[in-house]
Amino acid sequence: MAKGGDKNIMGRIPKWRRVAFIPEITYFKPVGVSLRALDKVRLSVEEAEAIRLKDLEGLEQEECAQRMSISRPTFHRVLESARSKLADALLNGKAIRIEGGNFEM
Repeated sequence: MAKGGDKNIMGRIPKWRRVAFIPEITYFKPVGVSLRALDKVRLSVEEAEAIRLKDLEGLEQEECAQRMSISRPTFHRVLESARSKLADALLNGKAIRIEGGNFEM
């Protein structure tokens, strides 16, 4: 619930995104650096699925969105968020953890 006087305002209910694949390996880190010394980036399962569909499978965004049961603009936002997080981790030496999110198989 949002704060604000006597009004009870509920946030928007997150929509579940369909995923077809959950990676077995969910943690990646630079070699030779202690995990304690690393900043971490959290990549949601649906962000990993967006990367898999678009960048690994090479599908068009419309097809990716249909497979995830979301709109094309929503797919684009999920994909851009995932790519930004991956770039941050790779270029700044951060660990990547794939976990959580709003998804269903």
